[in-house]
Amino acid sequence: MARLRAVKEGARAGGVALVGLLGVAAIGLLGCGTAMARSGAGPEPVVRVLLYEGTEPIDVGPARAARPVALGTGDRIRVDGRELASPWVPEGTGPWRVGRRVVRGRIAIQHRDGLLQVVNRVGLEDYVASIVGGEMAPSWPIEALRAQAVAARTYVLHEAGRRRSEPWDVLATAQSQVYRGIETETSETRAAARSTAGEILVHRGEPILAVFHSTAGGRTATAGEVWGEDRPYLRMVDVEDEDDAPHTYWRTVFAPAALAGVLDAAGLGVGELAGVTVAGRTGSGRVERLALQGSRRTRTLEGPELRALLSGIGLRSTLFEVRRTPEGIAFVGSGYGHGVGMSQWGARAMAQRGASYQRILARFYPGAQLDARGVQRLAASDAWPLVGGGK
Repeated sequence: MARLRAVKEGARAGGVALVGLLGVAAIGLLGCGTAMARSGAGPEPVVRVLLYEGTEPIDVGPARAARPVALGTGDRIRVDGRELASPWVPEGTGPWRVGRRVVRGRIAIQHRDGLLQVVNRVGLEDYVASIVGGEMAPSWPIEALRAQAVAARTYVLHEAGRRRSEPWDVLATAQSQVYRGIETETSETRAAARSTAGEILVHRGEPILAVFHSTAGGRTATAGEVWGEDRPYLRMVDVEDEDDAPHTYWRTVFAPAALAGVLDAAGLGVGELAGVTVAGRTGSGRVERLALQGSRRTRTLEGPELRALLSGIGLRSTLFEVRRTPEGIAFVGSGYGHGVGMSQWGARAMAQRGASYQRILARFYPGAQLDARGVQRLAASDAWPLVGGGK
């Protein structure tokens, strides 16, 4: 039996911010190393965000005068019909429009491995203010927004250490953090960033993997359950009062033929689907293995593999039960996202009850310490590669 918290048949609808698997490294515009000023004596830390990667042209330039940029011959790029050496760094400090996004800071365009890449170099706190607005509603309690700001900033520095040799540091989508640039900056999100500036969560002196998700469904998962590697500060935590979240409870029904078609398209065909059975659960109650019995074979999928396969067509988390109904195969579940780290709706509920952002962070990242001067300390550390910053 699934460990669901009062799972209801009627799933509530509504939009929420998608899972925010955070990731940014503050490094040089197109080189390697962390672009982080020492001890406040120089420019503020900057982060690099991959705004676009592909083969199609994209409009890039000043917010009111963007122009098409495309791949050129060799390793060059083409701007308004002129071929330029790659990378091309337009003069000025923005705002810049890249496709539909308008961003602060600076941009660089390069032709790399047959792909056109557009990278935004933006000040750390401007980036955090945008992330807070992209991942939470600015109307939420300020303590929840502050908790989100610290989590986002912490993961920036975690990724800075992990991605030192990468040409960019983070995606602008929910695969990393939802970054929409100026669009999601508000007075509330800027206040959340400003009032927590420099603060990060650490474990043994290093920035933690401060991941978060929309809704836990009553209990968070450990990092080991989802990614196969435990972290002492990413444990199971009971979460209360997520009932206001649009996806705390959900129900998705698949026709057997449609589900079999999804498996076929992924090269996992089982033939005519006869049954679906939960073959194992994790400590938090999430599906660890799902057996799909077909006319040709039975396949067993791991929980994260299943979510990756079906999330685009209605599976919101791996915290679910399977029921056979007259309509088809029903997945009845709770929660939205991977379930590790901070529940955003759980943080909102705690803030509504009067909890401080420090208490919220302590709840969802047990064992981590809040370092009020963490950014400054890391910037001054010889252990971190540093490059001249600035916007």
